[in-house]
Amino acid sequence: MNRRIVSLLPSATEMICALGLRADLVGVSHECDHPPDVATLPRVTATRIAHGQTSAEIDRQVREELARRTALYTIERPLLETLAPDLLVTQALCDVCAVSAEEVEAVACGLPRAARVFNLQPERLGDVLDSLVPLAEAAGQPDAGRALRAALAARIDAVAVRSATLPAAARPRVAMLEWLDPLFDAGHWNPELVTLAGGEPVFGHVGQPSTTRDWAALAAGDPDVIVIACCGFDVPRTLEDVRAVESRPEWRALRAVRAGRTWVVDGNAYFNRPGPRLVDSLELLAHVLHPALHPMPAGVTPAVRVGG
Repeated sequence: MNRRIVSLLPSATEMICALGLRADLVGVSHECDHPPDVATLPRVTATRIAHGQTSAEIDRQVREELARRTALYTIERPLLETLAPDLLVTQALCDVCAVSAEEVEAVACGLPRAARVFNLQPERLGDVLDSLVPLAEAAGQPDAGRALRAALAARIDAVAVRSATLPAAARPRVAMLEWLDPLFDAGHWNPELVTLAGGEPVFGHVGQPSTTRDWAALAAGDPDVIVIACCGFDVPRTLEDVRAVESRPEWRALRAVRAGRTWVVDGNAYFNRPGPRLVDSLELLAHVLHPALHPMPAGVTPAVRVGG
């Protein structure tokens, strides 16, 4: 049975398309950009976060808006009514990432045509895989969910098996950062990715939100490798922030920076989005840490080395 699906966040859009349901997708969020052809679909959300701000300014605006309990995102209700979805896919994990789940529920109740709201709330890598089957079932395609889950799990297992051959001494201590001004570690599924890729996470706790860190904490951790995956930023935009911190003495003193083992990756496309491309993220990270053991995944934006 065909559905009229509206996705309110990029990772959901990627899941829906990976499940073979692109033809059922009738609307997406303002941030949805993968696969590329979703750019032709109507945008049913908008953001209050101004473009062109520095990372510090973005952080300050987000904190102020959340403190006032002001919505960071809005739903274009007249457009949504016109699209007449019967399935709305959103998330209940982070108010900084998308329209709040409560607002989506309220909007869905007011639509002329009844729409089911499917909430994604992945906190770990396994949660992402496990959400594929019920999402596919909600769209009337349960077999597609089981097949995609199995295919992604097989790729994860392949990385884990290769990493298991590494001796403890060969596993670098890795700090993953998802923001530079101020510093944030990369939480939720990212410490898990580091371990599976053959590293030891310096920061972050599996299943827990990202946490603000100070420069003293980063200096105390003094990781062997730093991987920077700024939330919502591609590689060129992240490099702008890296250049802004390169003059800091704390940065230049870090072991990973002195050794030239600091990498920038496309956080917006990979590590920040809890969708199918988290497996691409794992394969990319594994290649960065152990290039002789883990091949570079095909079709993935490569990491860029900085520092040294």
